[in-house]
Amino acid sequence: MATTSGAVLNGLGSSSFLRGGNRSQTLLSAAGVGARATVPKRFIVVAAAQPKKSWIPGVRGGGNFIDPEWLDGSLPGDYGFDPLGLGKDPAFLKWYREAELIHGRWAMAAVVGIFVGQAWSGIPWFEAGADPGAIAPFSFGSLLGTQLILMGWVESKRWVDFFNPDSQSVEWATPWSRTAENFANATGEQGYPGGKFFDPLGLAGTLKDGVYIPDFEKLERLKLAEIKHARLAMVAMLIFYFEAGQGKTPLGALGL
Repeated sequence: MATTSGAVLNGLGSSSFLRGGNRSQTLLSAAGVGARATVPKRFIVVAAAQPKKSWIPGVRGGGNFIDPEWLDGSLPGDYGFDPLGLGKDPAFLKWYREAELIHGRWAMAAVVGIFVGQAWSGIPWFEAGADPGAIAPFSFGSLLGTQLILMGWVESKRWVDFFNPDSQSVEWATPWSRTAENFANATGEQGYPGGKFFDPLGLAGTLKDGVYIPDFEKLERLKLAEIKHARLAMVAMLIFYFEAGQGKTPLGALGL
């Protein structure tokens, strides 16, 4: 009977739910159970997960409006901004990120072109094509047709590559087959091909014996910097459009 009682009390003493505080454990020890071996305590250290960054840092709660469950912070520049729930579907989320990246890159190029073009010629960007002094060796129709053909070819290749990665870096897909390997995705990440052609300055990788080796630590920093600048450029272009509707230019708004 004593053996049975000792076993029961031992079980109670080892239960984290029933053993209570120090007073309860003292009473259990004084119940005549006998000597017990002291079991060393083990501490499990769990690293706290990094909190997700929010587009409204001072607000807590708010459900999916403030902290959408489908945005886990893995995308560069992910601050949980998706009030319309456009990225609930992972496939759509991937496409929207691709679209944001491409539009942002065009916007960055456009902002630089608008400032430099007007500073160089003095002609507002929205009147450059119609100005008599503009250098336009092609008619509007031929220029538009050429752009549609060239952009259509490039965009169609990008569209196919999005759904079938690395399918366009082959000889038949490029007119310049000898340099087809330059268009391969050297990083393995969608939208960031890298390589000798897309990263000639080696900002996110190095060339070793003619082979491009990506530096993923640098790549992650550059991806975050790029998406931030891209979003800023898209907002700037929206402002430029409103200014153009009033006949104003960015340089004019700055008093230059």
